[in-house]
Amino acid sequence: MERKDFFKKRTVCICMIILGVIILAGIFAMVIAPHNPAEADLTRKFLRPSVAFPMGTDHMGRCIFSRIIYGIRPTIGFAILASAISSVFGIFIGILSGYIGGIPDSVLMRICDVLYAFPSLVLTLVIVSVLGAGIQNIVLSLILVQWVWFARVARNLTKNEKEKAYIAASKLSASSVFLIMRKGIFPNIIPQMIAIITIDFGQTILAISGFSFLGLGVKAPNPEWGMMINDGRAYMHSNPMLMFWPGMMILIVVLCSNILGDSLRDYLEEKSI
Repeated sequence: MERKDFFKKRTVCICMIILGVIILAGIFAMVIAPHNPAEADLTRKFLRPSVAFPMGTDHMGRCIFSRIIYGIRPTIGFAILASAISSVFGIFIGILSGYIGGIPDSVLMRICDVLYAFPSLVLTLVIVSVLGAGIQNIVLSLILVQWVWFARVARNLTKNEKEKAYIAASKLSASSVFLIMRKGIFPNIIPQMIAIITIDFGQTILAISGFSFLGLGVKAPNPEWGMMINDGRAYMHSNPMLMFWPGMMILIVVLCSNILGDSLRDYLEEKSI
């Protein structure tokens, strides 16, 4: 396959533009949304799409488009928060463990083995059941589960990097351990880690939306895409659009995230050849 610049790929540019527009729409939701997302009016329930209501209204007469726009904040915002914290913590632990080796490395691998013995969704559900329902507890549960994956990947990449000549040169120049990890190993593994984080971001959105769909996340009347799908479940035959719009938004964001992650991974693999 021909080697191309990552940002010149059409699919990559399209996905980045889509994600950028969606995130900006969430940031400026108060300007873009034509109605209050929590404002109910039973006299206008199940209205068809129009200029006033671009996506129609739901079973309580609320503007679906406004709820979709405001739903960007909890759905994507909490996913970014969970991915950011878990990846930063996991990468730090992984680099430290991979570079130092010995007992700390063995302990980390045993922890990873134990946690990997359970499906991540089941493990997250167990933690949520202990901590209680609520979006904050879901984010915390995701962090407690996801950091292990980032730590393991960072540890394996660090193991490969520490055998290279520049690390030996840094040791001979009396550089400290943290200086070698910060200026030597970290810059060289972060591109691969970004690809992993991008792919995992889509899975985090699915997890947050899934828990909200189950009623464990964002509570009504605050809009969230997973919760909106659950609200429309009772009307899936008579008014399927109530489930279609939030479901389509989740699909678009997750698909774009996965395409970006896969493209970045392929680009890095080509670059290393």
